[in-house]
Amino acid sequence: MLLDFAVSLGSFAAGVVVGLTGMGGGALMMPMLVLGFGVPEVTAISSDVIAAMVMKPVGAAVHLKHGSVRRDLAFWLMVGSVPTALISPWLLQFLSDAEQARTLMRPVIGGTLLVAALAMVAKVLVRRANSAHASLAGIPVRALPTLLIGAFGGLVVGLTSVGSGSLMLVMLMWLYPRMSSSELVGTDLVQAVPLVVAAGVGHLLFGQVDWWLTASIVLGTVPGIYLGARFSAKAKDSLIRPLIASVLVALGLKLFGYSNLTMGAAALAALSLFGAHSMRERRRATAPVT
Repeated sequence: MLLDFAVSLGSFAAGVVVGLTGMGGGALMMPMLVLGFGVPEVTAISSDVIAAMVMKPVGAAVHLKHGSVRRDLAFWLMVGSVPTALISPWLLQFLSDAEQARTLMRPVIGGTLLVAALAMVAKVLVRRANSAHASLAGIPVRALPTLLIGAFGGLVVGLTSVGSGSLMLVMLMWLYPRMSSSELVGTDLVQAVPLVVAAGVGHLLFGQVDWWLTASIVLGTVPGIYLGARFSAKAKDSLIRPLIASVLVALGLKLFGYSNLTMGAAALAALSLFGAHSMRERRRATAPVT
């Protein structure tokens, strides 16, 4: 049992994407471990969640320092997410048989990736429809819907390690359309800290954590996130997000068992459609006012 530097290299690439876009960590890491390195599904989920416990506090601390966190909103998200994140790994212990885990978990993870890709498209549409943002203090908290979003997100993260930075963020955008992206990302990152801690505790108790695999992930993602964050201001969002969305579509279909030809065609279609929309929005934003 040693560090797997191939996993670290792949984790570094995923970390760069997270640093650049704030989205895609678990969504990229999970299928990479399962499809690229042959890690059993339950082990990949447990190890990725434990690794996330190291990553999330870094981003949360930055947003807390800059005041881009709605604390009362984060509270209601935590009320919903922590219990479901804690109990969901307990459900995975019933998948002790490797073939049973593969049969059940691959479609669950694949469906989550496809929803995450749609969520990225929805994020662009919501941002376009709500270009005027209100101040943090001027937006009332909708406690029950926020709690339900947290509960759903905690369940999905605990079961698949995917969803905190993609599904929950977009659901929050639909619920609070007047909040700016930085405020939503900051709030989501802060609530994600106790979420992944609860999920991590659950996986320590009931999961199948591979500590060498976890260390390999952390070794790659820490410098990757740092490097991505350094260059995030220069990165072209209109180019990065279509690429991520197409990768999520391809990996999601692969986990459903579709052929490489179908997977490639769907990824190319997603890249073309989302890319064309992003470029059109970019040209519209930079067009001179007449």
